[in-house]
Amino acid sequence: MSGDFTAARGELIRRPGPFGPGRRTALTRLTDDWLRELFAAADATAGADIALVAVGGHGRSELAPGSDLDLLLLHRTDSRRAAQVADALWYPIWDSGVSLDHSVRTVAEARRLASEDVKVVLGLMDARVIAGPPELAEQLKKAVFSDWRAMASRRLPDLRELVDSRRERFGELAHVLEPDLKEAYGGLREATVIRAIAASWLTDIPHSSWQASIDFLLNARDALHWVSGRSGDVLLLQEQAAVAEALGLESDDHLLREVYAAGRSIAYASDTTWHRVTRLTRRAPRLSFRPVKRSGAPERLPLADGVVVQDGEVVLAADARPDRDPTLVLRAAAAAAQAGVPLAQHTVDRLARESAPIPVPWPRSGREAFVSLLGAGAPTITVWEALDQVGLISSLIPGWEVIRSAPQRNAIHRFTVDRHLVETAVQASALTRSVERPDLLLVSALLHDIGKGRPGDHSVVGAEITGQLCPMLGFDADDTATIVALVRHHLVLPDTATRRDLDDPATIATVTSVLDSHDLLDLMNALVEADSMATGPAAWSDWRRNLINDLVARSHAALAGTPHPEPPALTPEQLALAGMSGVQVTMEDLDDECTLTVAAPDRVGLLSLVAGVLSLHRLQVRAAKVTTLADRALQVWTVRPLYGDPPRVEQVADDIKRALEGTYDIAEKIAKRDAAYASSERIVHPQARVDIAVGASDSTTVLEVRSHDAPGLLHRVTGAVASADAAIVGAKVATLGSDVVDVFFLVDRLGEPLSEDHAAAVKVTVQAALA
Repeated sequence: MSGDFTAARGELIRRPGPFGPGRRTALTRLTDDWLRELFAAADATAGADIALVAVGGHGRSELAPGSDLDLLLLHRTDSRRAAQVADALWYPIWDSGVSLDHSVRTVAEARRLASEDVKVVLGLMDARVIAGPPELAEQLKKAVFSDWRAMASRRLPDLRELVDSRRERFGELAHVLEPDLKEAYGGLREATVIRAIAASWLTDIPHSSWQASIDFLLNARDALHWVSGRSGDVLLLQEQAAVAEALGLESDDHLLREVYAAGRSIAYASDTTWHRVTRLTRRAPRLSFRPVKRSGAPERLPLADGVVVQDGEVVLAADARPDRDPTLVLRAAAAAAQAGVPLAQHTVDRLARESAPIPVPWPRSGREAFVSLLGAGAPTITVWEALDQVGLISSLIPGWEVIRSAPQRNAIHRFTVDRHLVETAVQASALTRSVERPDLLLVSALLHDIGKGRPGDHSVVGAEITGQLCPMLGFDADDTATIVALVRHHLVLPDTATRRDLDDPATIATVTSVLDSHDLLDLMNALVEADSMATGPAAWSDWRRNLINDLVARSHAALAGTPHPEPPALTPEQLALAGMSGVQVTMEDLDDECTLTVAAPDRVGLLSLVAGVLSLHRLQVRAAKVTTLADRALQVWTVRPLYGDPPRVEQVADDIKRALEGTYDIAEKIAKRDAAYASSERIVHPQARVDIAVGASDSTTVLEVRSHDAPGLLHRVTGAVASADAAIVGAKVATLGSDVVDVFFLVDRLGEPLSEDHAAAVKVTVQAALA
């Protein structure tokens, strides 16, 4: 019996063809028929006191190839007989290799557990009888639903706590690079939660496209199980292309975009539902002034022209006419965001259905309302998402659809492209007091990455798009030029600060050639901070912020005509250290990082040797500066521990000394450590990129290395540079998620920039070391 089922199940799962409800229904029917046979063979049909019940996804007939069977053996009173039937059922299931989640309960026991555990309630809501008397399951469901409704106001907070905990653990489906299709917020689990809220009779649920989004995620999960041959619901990077192909999608990016869009739709339905729950279960707030109230009608609080607050939501006034008031949609959105109150769903739907097109160029009132929406802070996100879900954002901003739900395959980015832009505007709203034109800052924050998702350099493409959008929004030529410049050059400050020598006048001249006024420089500084904060913690560390602030201060000085400052001289302590014999090492703690100073006899490969020792001590390098004094080298390293406390300075000094003496093999130690952590599966990363930045400095040759981060990487690169007969006088290291951008400032033996041939030789040598 089990063998026949296993063969039939395997054939059904392997069968080619589209993924959809038909496959899930067929798999559920096949499984149910087999379970009925097992139930009959267990002699459970002799009497009317035992029923086999499917719960959860099995109860909803949503079995996927890797799904567990969620089964409840429900009985009245005879526990001994129920246990015998259970053994006769469970063992054949285990023998078949299908995963099983099982329980044996009386109706009273199941009801009691449901009253204690919200998770039990969620499973029993989809209970479906496979075999045995249906009235047993109906009796249980009726009791559970009745208890749930009676205690909903007390138990819904427990359900919300479960949702929040899951969201914290698995993230949001719409923004995770490797999303869990079931557990992430906005995933399949959310549908069960929304139905549970609806079953409480406390509020209705949104009737929108979220049900279609659930169907798509079910199809994606089916395809994932089919492709991977496993039961997990995490859409791993290495399986996304195959899943996309199985679903008939063009690429893995298209798959993620569809998954993200589905997750956003479901999350929006969930957020809307929970807002209604909160509004209905809390006491009405006390108002500081009397709202408008018509006889027999709910109280209405005026918010803006044609916009009022009613029952904790923003709605249109009774006489509002979206078809005759083109900027009403912007006014309502801005008023809602500034008040921190969500737009009612029926209001959003009406605005999408009836709003007249905004005249081009936008009137000043429309533009000001748009800027007000962007400057409202965190509430902007909720209002923006409401407009986006009904297509209003794409109608307001031509080209927005290209970046909507577009994935960013970069570990440092927390959000999709479009959400990142909105988050940047939110961060910029806190910086508006630091610039002369807050409106230009907010709009450039929203548009700075709009060129992504299209061929070419996204800064260049984005500037072209912005040049077309800004006049449409009603900005004049000068303001348009400013926003275009901000979009075109929004990477100049962070790239220059982290990859160039700020003591070199050529570096500052490069910045002021494109950011040629104090106002523009201040706007860019605020935009970079907002962009970095919206990206994630790795993009806005204290080290990165200090470098950018230093660059901005130097650029302001240059614009004011102040002479470029001389490079900072060595401190008396550093000079004293360099004057001592042998190897000398000091370490100074500075917040979350340390300054490590090494003085030693100068020799070829010294920097590489020290870099290797630092790597073995789990010290992540941020920057390095090298000064040669006669036959002594002074290295100043900015480092931070990868975890825990920094090592003892005596231990670092001792290891450097032993490495110089040849009794401590750095390369061997690093190789052994790598072997200890090596995965049994070979992981292929994109090839490292090595570039010579021509014309970046007048005093050095700038070498840039972009690579996947790995232990000992800096040791290998600096060793390759030394073997190519070049000296490193400075370095900056930026770790961005799993990638690094290392910049080295090189000179030859005479202290001059490298010749073209010498630079080419260094590049080839470093590439070979990283191959």
